[in-house]
Amino acid sequence: MTQLRIPDLDGKAVLVTGASTGIGAAVALAFAAQGARVGLHFNSSVEAAETLAAEIVARQGRVTLIRADISTGAGAREAVAQAVRAFGGLDGLINNAGGMVRRVPYAEASEADYDEIMDLNARSVVVASQAAIPHLKAAGGGFIINTTSIAARNGASGGAGLYGSSKAFVHNVTRGMAKELISFGIRVNAVAPGVITTPFHERYSTEAQLKAQLATIPQGRLGTAEDCVGAYLFLASAVLSPYIIGQVIEVNGGQLMP
Repeated sequence: MTQLRIPDLDGKAVLVTGASTGIGAAVALAFAAQGARVGLHFNSSVEAAETLAAEIVARQGRVTLIRADISTGAGAREAVAQAVRAFGGLDGLINNAGGMVRRVPYAEASEADYDEIMDLNARSVVVASQAAIPHLKAAGGGFIINTTSIAARNGASGGAGLYGSSKAFVHNVTRGMAKELISFGIRVNAVAPGVITTPFHERYSTEAQLKAQLATIPQGRLGTAEDCVGAYLFLASAVLSPYIIGQVIEVNGGQLMP
């Protein structure tokens, strides 16, 4: 994908969580192509992260690999700390790490299911943001972009209710943090992807489920990770989106038009 150059992203230190595959990987590539210094966070996907980092370097980009279990408070803080040590500061945080964990109906969900899903998708956003805020303030401002989901608004598909609820939490955290942080020059927004063909759906959705979703998308196709990239670049740029605060950009081919 050919990208226009966004000058104010050049040289920025940006941490992307969950960046080894899918949307996070596409976002990491895109920010590196803009000249940003990218903290490429991963946990278990070692080979994918190393391959992506090598691709960024081959394209003359700047990248640092950051490994941490961001579903824990200590891991989320460590991911930010590693980025700050590598870059000497931080200009932006993209809270992209997340996952469905498993499909489980509300009636059958255990407390362990709840804890695992909420820790990965909700706690990680709060704790990583808390860890990043002092460094964003020290930089004179910056941005936080949260990855949420269409599931936050439509109740999610079968067995994904807890996942959708965790992402609804992220919606409201985005708005609350936006109000609290804009006085420090920190712009907080979110991107809500629809049905995107990434390892997420390879893991959690059947072919029949994807076909049913496709029938509800006016654009007539499932999305790609690259379809989402522009929204993140737009929200990260203080030139392109200086007065956009606490918003959720829906990227779903028209499946949901709130």
